Amino acid sequence: MYLKTNDKYSAFNSQIAKNEKNDCFVRALAIAAEVDYDTAHQTAREVFKRQDKKGTMGAMIAAVFLKAADAGYILNVGKKEIGVEVLSKTHIKNKYKLKGEIIWRKKTLKSFIESHKTGTYLVTVAGHALTVKDGELMDWDKMAYLPTRKVLAAYRIRTNKPEAVQLSLF
Repeated sequence: MYLKTNDKYSAFNSQIAKNEKNDCFVRALAIAAEVDYDTAHQTAREVFKRQDKKGTMGAMIAAVFLKAADAGYILNVGKKEIGVEVLSKTHIKNKYKLKGEIIWRKKTLKSFIESHKTGTYLVTVAGHALTVKDGELMDWDKMAYLPTRKVLAAYRIRTNKPEAVQLSLF
């Protein structure tokens, strides 16, 4: 196997999940936000405008996460608040020098995982969404054999609120 995968992605105990298809974003959101499948499904339908048994549009994912990032990095998934950070170009692209010219190329899924070994990330590749959690790919087993898929967008997801930092005087 090229990439280490976790079977949590396919192991949801939900009647809705059994009857769904094209639900990769719902599964990725459930794992990243640490909520159950039904809650993620409802959020995908209401917030991301996902239609049942049809995929979630990448443009809609980007728009909602950008809006959440602009509104204090908070997105409600059911009753849970999650922090969302849209990763910049430097996180999802590699910089190369070719014949004296600087070129930016999209990272592969494998190189993204190698450069983001800690934290939780919801990642989109062509026609698919998945979660990377602490360097582990949360996806179908067959995706382990596709390490060269190009990362289109990535979002850091934080499920715990950062503690307030208090200044102290010496």
